[in-house]
Amino acid sequence: MLELNNLTAGYGSFQALFSVNLEVKDGEAIAVIGPNGAGKTTLLRTISGMLPVQSGNLSMEGTSLKDVPPYRIIDLGIAHVPENRRLFPSMSIEDNLRMGAFTPNARPHYEERLDFIFNLFPRLKERRSQIAGTLSGGEQQMCAIGRALMSSPKLLLMDEPSAGLAPVIVNQVFQLVQQIRDQGLTVLIVEQNIEQVLQIVDRAYLMEVGSIKISGKAGELIQSESLRKAYVGL
Repeated sequence: MLELNNLTAGYGSFQALFSVNLEVKDGEAIAVIGPNGAGKTTLLRTISGMLPVQSGNLSMEGTSLKDVPPYRIIDLGIAHVPENRRLFPSMSIEDNLRMGAFTPNARPHYEERLDFIFNLFPRLKERRSQIAGTLSGGEQQMCAIGRALMSSPKLLLMDEPSAGLAPVIVNQVFQLVQQIRDQGLTVLIVEQNIEQVLQIVDRAYLMEVGSIKISGKAGELIQSESLRKAYVGL
């Protein structure tokens, strides 16, 4: 579905990604793990079109994304749940969800997608008129995920969904990710909570200093002594 080949990207003259190769197949859940500053968020921002590709290529279902603007990338089936949720805090839950269906392809299916989101996250339906800025961290994450799902994506990008949340809420967030997986959606998730994320994905890539260092099946990586000592602390 998604293929990255020798992808290089960064911020102006600063290079943050170095010849990254990564593949996400239809129906998979893939994690990109690694420490702060490894380039994980930069990777997702480049896939979403928010950062330009310096060299190499990335494609979605055979279509190159290299020179495609962000709004067209959404139409090609990629939605992004950004780090720290980035909701519209003074707008209601329902209006935030509406913003996720702003593209011409999504607008005709607004009511259908809204029902889907409310079935997936009943708490959002109960509080559909509540101002997003007054929600708890876990509820805000539900809303951010729901907003991304409003465009009927084929691939969902999730950037540090557990960041800044209390441990009990972190467990809820990973349950949300599992719910999404159960719906058959393809997921690429960036996460520092390595031990938990490897429990819910099929494969993972370890990124360090802008490069992929190790990749493999999640069950194999979690048993890797070097990974466990360096990143899980066990």
